[in-house]
Amino acid sequence: MSGPPSIPSGRVAGIDFGLKRIGIAVCDASRILASPWAMHEPTGDVDRERSFYRSLADEERLVGFVVGLPLNADGTPSRMSKEAERFGGWLAAATGLPVEFQDERYTSAEAAGKLAGSGLTRGRKKRLSDAIAAQILLADWMARVGSQQP
Repeated sequence: MSGPPSIPSGRVAGIDFGLKRIGIAVCDASRILASPWAMHEPTGDVDRERSFYRSLADEERLVGFVVGLPLNADGTPSRMSKEAERFGGWLAAATGLPVEFQDERYTSAEAAGKLAGSGLTRGRKKRLSDAIAAQILLADWMARVGSQQP
C-alpha cells in the first residue's frame, strides 16, 4: 500500500471486496471524481467472474483496480485481509491489469452514515452501501496517490 503507484494514468475501478457482495466504483480518467458503479454478487463460477471483470475493464476503459484491504483498527491484517489479497491476485491475472490495495477501514461505516435517513429500504441500502464504500476507498486511494506524484 505504500510506494509509488503502479497503475498508469486513466480510469480505475475501486473494489470493496466481500464474499457475498462486492461493491464497485469507477473514477474518471483525470481521477478527480469517483462514482459508485454497482454491487456485484459473486457467482462462484470462475469463468463467469473472469468474463464479468474483463467486460467491466473493457467497457469502462480501465487501466487498473484498487481493492480495499480490510485491516483491523490498529492497522494489522484482519481475517479477511488474506481473502482480499487473494482476490486481488486473481483479478490481476484474470484481467491483465495492475491491482493495488487501499486501507478500507471505516468505509462501510461511512457509507452507512451517508445512507442514514435516506428513506431507502434496508435491502436497497445494503446494495448501495457496498458501491458507496468502494467509492470512498477509491477516493481515498486517489488522494493518496495524487500526493505521491512528482
